[in-house]
Amino acid sequence: MEKGLAILGSTGSIGTQALDVAASSGYRVVALAANRNIGLLEAQARQFRPRCVAVMDAAAAKDLKVRLADTQVQVASGIEGVCEAAQMQEADVVLDAIVGIAGLRPALSAIEAGKTLALANKETLVAGGELVTAAAKRAGVSILPVDSEHSAIFQSLQGVPEGALSRILLTASGGPFFGRKAEELERVTKAEALKHPNWVMGQKITIDSATLMNKGLEVIEAVHLFGLPAEKIEVLVHRQSVLHSAVELVDGAVIGQMGTPDMRLPIQYALTYPKRLDCPAGRLSLTEIGTLTFEKPDTDTFRCLRICQEAIAAGGLKPAAANGANEAAVQLFLEDKIGFLEIAELVEAATAAQEATSTVTLESVFAADALARRRVLEAKH
Repeated sequence: MEKGLAILGSTGSIGTQALDVAASSGYRVVALAANRNIGLLEAQARQFRPRCVAVMDAAAAKDLKVRLADTQVQVASGIEGVCEAAQMQEADVVLDAIVGIAGLRPALSAIEAGKTLALANKETLVAGGELVTAAAKRAGVSILPVDSEHSAIFQSLQGVPEGALSRILLTASGGPFFGRKAEELERVTKAEALKHPNWVMGQKITIDSATLMNKGLEVIEAVHLFGLPAEKIEVLVHRQSVLHSAVELVDGAVIGQMGTPDMRLPIQYALTYPKRLDCPAGRLSLTEIGTLTFEKPDTDTFRCLRICQEAIAAGGLKPAAANGANEAAVQLFLEDKIGFLEIAELVEAATAAQEATSTVTLESVFAADALARRRVLEAKH
């Protein structure tokens, strides 16, 4: 039976690949959502004919409504419109690929509506992990990871008895600056930071990969998805990006998932789980790869990873503060207003300034996020 799919963040790297996967895996696209890339969103709406398209930016939504006036596609606007798209009755699965904490409310809306959540937005679990996992448990819905690393962990755990997971081996490419020391990174440019060695991704996640913040966010995400504390999650720099991550079981067995660095495979697995279908992703030749290497990350130079590990160990609103500060700092770097090393400095200061608390609500998460962003901006003005 054809299933309905809502894609939030449809104009981004994950969203566009997900539409390719949906077209070949028997999904009917019933809703799309994006921020303001109206040209591409219009083309997607005309190709897939969803019932609803939501645009975060109100002015862009008005423009799109005019452009799609000759169709039956409904256009909604603002965060409310995106949440409506996430709750559409026709949607069986909601893929949340919105960048940043903006994906949190739509993720909760999808869960509350009883939708299976395919999650590509790691900030949702980083900032609001306790809220999201509790909501999913109450609603009895599944959260299926789309990140290549978390998908690899999820795939490796298929058939593993409950309680048998001992440790997670979370792999990292190391980004474009692996092996360099802090003094060598003082004058690196935005263009250099955006040259990822293995993956083609959006700007924000590519910078996060360069600072190792992305891996820190993934540690926090893994804590919430798989129920292990941060000290049971070992980060390994694996330059080839072939082993996407692995699990160690209580008997010492290590099970991992390997493949080419192509996001279409984890996207498809989340959308078709538990089935496996033919996928257009390239096939892996181990003889061509030849050698796989694994090294410890340098958390003295790439401090963002350590900041995240300490934030999730402290718990409360520290992860939300780290995430918010990073989003603000990365934006400043992309605007050429700060240097590369200043990203970690600003994130560390804002995270340290966040008061410890054991009470986490949706309102407090957004308040911590806003305060961390403000601290970053005030530090640079």
